[in-house]
Amino acid sequence: MDMRYRDLSVFGKAEEIVEITNAIVASFREDVEEGGLVAQLMMENALRLPAKIANAEGGDIYSHRMDNAVLIKLAARELNSQTYLCKQLELADVEYLRLLRREIEQFRHLFLDWIDTFDPSNDIVDEWHFRMT
Repeated sequence: MDMRYRDLSVFGKAEEIVEITNAIVASFREDVEEGGLVAQLMMENALRLPAKIANAEGGDIYSHRMDNAVLIKLAARELNSQTYLCKQLELADVEYLRLLRREIEQFRHLFLDWIDTFDPSNDIVDEWHFRMT
C-alpha cells in the first residue's frame, strides 16, 4: 500500500489537529451535560481530516479527490464552529480553543495548496453524471 500521503504537509497538520482536539476534549468539564456529545462530534470531525486526505490520495481521479476535499472542508469548518460552542458552554480553556482555531487556519492554507495539485484533466464521469470541471 502506497503511504506517500503521510509525507504531505496537509496530512501532518491534520494529524496535529487530531492530537490537539483529543487533548481539548479530554479536558472538558464533566459537569456540562452536552460535553460528551460535543466531544464525540469534535473527534469525528478531527479524525475525518487525515482519513479523507488518505482516501483522496488513494486514487488520482479528480472527481474522487474533490469529493474528499469537500468532506474535508466541511469537517474542518464544523470543527472550527464547535470551538465556539465549547467557549459558549465553558467546556474548555479559551486559549486551547484559540490554539485549535489557529491550527485549523494553518490547515486551510495547506489544504488549498494541496487541492491545487489535483489534475482536472484526469477525470471520469461517474454514475451520477456529475463533473467537477
